[in-house]
Formats: sequence, structure tokens, C-alpha cells
Amino acid sequence: MRVPSRSPGQQPGSPVSPTAPARRRPPGTTPRRVPTPEPDLAAYRTAVAELLVEVGALADASSTRARQVLIDERLREPALADVLDATPQGLIGARETLLLEMARYQPNDRTSARDLTALVRIYLLSRIDVLWWQDAPTFLTDDQVNGSAELVDLEWLRRRDLLGFRYQEQPATMLGRAARGLRRRLRPDLTPRTAGLLFRRARREVVALLNDIAREFAAAAPPATPPLWVTSLVRSAEHQYRLRRLGYAAMLPSGHCLGYSVDVELAWFERFGARDTLAELLLNRQRAGELNVIDEGQAWHLCLAPTARRRLRRAYEAEMGV
Repeated sequence: MRVPSRSPGQQPGSPVSPTAPARRRPPGTTPRRVPTPEPDLAAYRTAVAELLVEVGALADASSTRARQVLIDERLREPALADVLDATPQGLIGARETLLLEMARYQPNDRTSARDLTALVRIYLLSRIDVLWWQDAPTFLTDDQVNGSAELVDLEWLRRRDLLGFRYQEQPATMLGRAARGLRRRLRPDLTPRTAGLLFRRARREVVALLNDIAREFAAAAPPATPPLWVTSLVRSAEHQYRLRRLGYAAMLPSGHCLGYSVDVELAWFERFGARDTLAELLLNRQRAGELNVIDEGQAWHLCLAPTARRRLRRAYEAEMGV
């Protein structure tokens, strides 16, 4: 039996043919990386909208199997698959997570997902946030949020009249919750009906974004319209799990846990004739590539695009005199 040669000229895995020598790169050079084309987000959003029509037609409990088949087929279409496959979970992971969310779904008064169609919309559109910020570190615990040097204290800024938007904090005591409940009974429309912020902290770029939106909204809205109202900012993954246990449509991973997503009130501005003005303003920013926008009913979810981060950081520093 002949034993294959192990001479230095014939190493395992090297070209067999002596007529095809390996090409050498000049010293100090690195291989050229072929840039990966960015997924078409406009096509993705259109495909999601089309899928939602089909999901809505299969909303009854007897259509569970048909919904699963529909989701499995549609998510493999290029317009959807290109985006989902570029997220950390990949297409298969995203598909399995969505089907699991649908199987566990229970409608309640707290969730922004009023039905299965809304749940699918929120989940699929929130994958754009994850695609954009997949390399950003997650705030895992409440302590990480409260102690992060990447976040600024909104109350410190508010007291110095450096915020163009409003918010309210969650009451920390039983007495505070009782006082909040009494105010709502006496003046139910004075403020939006929201639990408020658990963390009054935000990234500097997000503060600049919200100030910018608030100025544009104030200029376009009818007279006497209140300022932009923010209902949610940064959250820890720990808090996100708490919200899920309470029945909220708190997706994971989430742009909130990265600090780049916020929720702003929409429904309350209807009584001032300003809801559609704010909605169009936000959608225009999405079309410009600055935001990802998700209609969640009472509030809309916004996520800052990475391409706008540097400009907004400079804007924050200029506004705050840093």
C-alpha cells in the first residue's frame, strides 16, 4: 500500500496542482471584505403590512394551524427574510420566537397588543431596532441603568429648563399612588393615562432627539397644544421581564434595554386636534431614515437610527453647553 507523501511541498489542504500557486498579498495588507448590502427596510415594512392583513383574516382560535403555516411561509420571502436573517437570532430564531409569542398571547387591559395582528406588527417591526443596535450592550439590571455614565438624569435637566418634552415618574410609595389615583378621578384628562417612568434617565442622543421632535411638534400643532409627552425611555432587561409577567407586550431583545428606544403619547393629543400632526411628523422622520416607528395604539414606539447618533450627540452638547 502506498502512503501519501507528507513532504513540505504537499501540506494537507494546500492546492494539489503545481500549476496553480497560491497568490501572495503584499506584507501589511488585509483581505478585502465585501460589504454586505443593507436590508431594504421600506420593503420590509411593506411586507409586514401585507402579512398583517393575512394574519387578521385568520384571527379566530380555530385558525391556529393556518396562522403557523402562513407565518412560516411569509417569513421566508426575501423582503422579510433579509432583515430577520441579519438580526442576532437569525431567521429561524425570529420565526420560533414569534410563533411562541403568538401561542402565549393573552389579551388584557395592559398590553399594547390588542389582538394577534398587533402582536405580530409590534414584534416584527421591533426587529429593526435589534438589527440596528445588535452590537450595543444591554442594560441587564436596574442597578446598571441607575449607575450608567452613558445616561443622564432627566430631572436634573428639567429643573434647568433644558427639556422640551414632559414626562411623569412612577409613584414610589402607596401614598404617591393614592394621590395619583385621586388626581385622575378629579381631572381624568389632565395628563395621559400612563404608569410613568421607572427610570428618569436617558442617553444624551435620545434627549436631543426628543427635544428636536418637541420643537417641531410645538411649531406645527394647533395653539394651546401641550408639549410632547414621553411615556417610556430606557429599561433594564430585569424590568422588561417584570413587564412581561404583568401582561405587557414587552419584546426581547428590546431597543429600550439598549437605551435607544422611547415611547411617546399619541392618543391623548386627539383631544387637542394634534394627534395626526404628531403622527405625520414621526413618520416623516422614519422616511428620512432617522427613526423606526411602531404604532402601538395609545403610544408610539420610536427607535433612533445609528446613522443619526453622531449628529444628535453633537446637538446635545451644543444645547447643554458641554
